[in-house]
Amino acid sequence: MELPAEVVIHNTQLGMKGGHGRLLKICPEGYYEVNIALGENLHRALLPVGDTVLIAKNPEDTAASSVEVER
Repeated sequence: MELPAEVVIHNTQLGMKGGHGRLLKICPEGYYEVNIALGENLHRALLPVGDTVLIAKNPEDTAASSVEVER
């Protein structure tokens, strides 16, 4: 995933289920740095990697992909 990236955020600590945001950075200290829209304002947040699921907002282009999965 190239950064910054538009993402859907799930985080139980914040009660976010499908919140929209922008992933800015994945920090080696164990957190995601994201921008989240709360109301009409944009806020920077640090979300723990262990308690957060990020899903790319745009689907992968499977037609151009030639990745083989070894099983």
